[in-house]
Order: sequence, then C-alpha cells, then structure tokens
Amino acid sequence: MPLLEIESTLTERYQTTVPDAVRRALRLRKRDRIVYRLLADGTVVLERKEKGARRDPVVGRFLDFLAQDIRTHPEHVRAIDSGLLERIRPLIADVAVDLDAALAPDDE
Repeated sequence: MPLLEIESTLTERYQTTVPDAVRRALRLRKRDRIVYRLLADGTVVLERKEKGARRDPVVGRFLDFLAQDIRTHPEHVRAIDSGLLERIRPLIADVAVDLDAALAPDDE
C-alpha cells in the first residue's frame, strides 16, 4: 500500500508538474534534478538526485544484483583461493593505498 498517491497530467510535450506534496517530501527546489528508476515489475521510483552523485546505471544494477544474490544465496559467497591470490599479488605490488586518507569529493 503506498504511503502517498497523487496524480498529475502529462502535457502534449510529455511534461508534467511534480505535485507540491512530492516536492516537499523530496525537498526539491527549482533547478534540482530528479531520477526515475524503472523496476522490473513496472514500478517507477522517483528520487531527488543528490548534487555530485553520479551513479553509473550499469554498475548500480550490477551491485544491486550482487546484493540480492548474496541475500538470496549466501552459500555463493566464498573466499578467494590461494592460487588466485598469488596471481593477483604481482598486479597490485606497486599500488600504494592509504586507507586512512580522506576520499576526494568525486570518490565519495
């Protein structure tokens, strides 16, 4: 059951006005961007796009798939075997990582 159901009309140019209650709920202001997400069941989710948020739709769907698969089939999660780990080590040997360093704004 929806928390709120409000109707709006499409113009001849397929434009609509976001209803006031939705604008207030999403804290939308003039010139803000909104994101439409179409789910497999036909549901459309409308969200306020946070400034600076640049979610790659392909990576996002892949990560959503992984999260769902882990929830549904936790037995699929397993440790990396030692042979793969040994093949990876030379590839990352010269990569310096400071886990305590602050992330750049683009990386958050």
